[in-house]
Amino acid sequence: MRCKQLIIASLAGIFSITSCTITKQYRSNNMSIDFQAHRGGRGLMPENTIPAMLAVMDNEKVQTLEMDLAITKDKQVVVSHDPVLNPIITTKPGGTYIKASELNEYIIYQMNYVDLQKFDVGLKFHPVFPQQQKLAVAIPTLSALIDSVEEKSAHMGRKMFYNIEIKSVDGKDIVEHPAPDEFVDLVVKLIKQKNVVERTSIQSFDLRPLKVLHQKYPMVQTAYLVEGKKTSDVKNNLDLLGFTPTIYSPEFKYVTKEMVDYCHANKMKVIPWTVNTKKEIDDLIALGVDGLITDYPNLIGN
Repeated sequence: MRCKQLIIASLAGIFSITSCTITKQYRSNNMSIDFQAHRGGRGLMPENTIPAMLAVMDNEKVQTLEMDLAITKDKQVVVSHDPVLNPIITTKPGGTYIKASELNEYIIYQMNYVDLQKFDVGLKFHPVFPQQQKLAVAIPTLSALIDSVEEKSAHMGRKMFYNIEIKSVDGKDIVEHPAPDEFVDLVVKLIKQKNVVERTSIQSFDLRPLKVLHQKYPMVQTAYLVEGKKTSDVKNNLDLLGFTPTIYSPEFKYVTKEMVDYCHANKMKVIPWTVNTKKEIDDLIALGVDGLITDYPNLIGN
């Protein structure tokens, strides 16, 4: 009996040590956290560009490429955070910059893609992101971006996920973007053509495209973006949306343990934005979030 007890105790010790080691390794690698490169990691590379997306793929901790969408006059789905060419990052074909008084001349929805691609969005110094590498690059189509990512993925042996935001605002339909139904149809048609639906979530602050997705394309994962103090009232926000999305994506500074627990109890992942310091990253992971969106993917795991 004594020998048997010693054997059991020894085995228990071995399993305990092994379990602790695995748990420590699992947590140190943060393999359960969906790290997303915001706009492709704009702290390091020109935002929402193909070079940014390809560069951040070399960081094995990054699982998801986050980006924003706009629609051109000729119905091309393009990757841009702003519906109007952003004067902070844009250089005109002649090398000059866009003035504030000219913004109405550069609404993407009023431009054909052949004209849009003449503008550079990678050379101008970014005052908020001084570490950003500078290079000549144009706003890409979502189609070209996915093709480039999938080609590199095939060589790397790991597939990337996409978190794409429909940038729409109630009251701006037909002026800065198509109506929600058409916007959603264009995007879903494209991700179906590229066979990436299962690896794509579509996010928005605008409730309208999320509702269209839920009604017409329930197979597509949805992420509900929320900002400001209202972020904390998850139940009320869900009541406004009218359904439970795949992901609740709150402004990071409003995330609490209670919020995370509530979302998990209601079968939602919690992926906050935009988390740009190591302390913020560590604090949110400690709260139990499922992922986070950052401009600085180089901070992950450091």
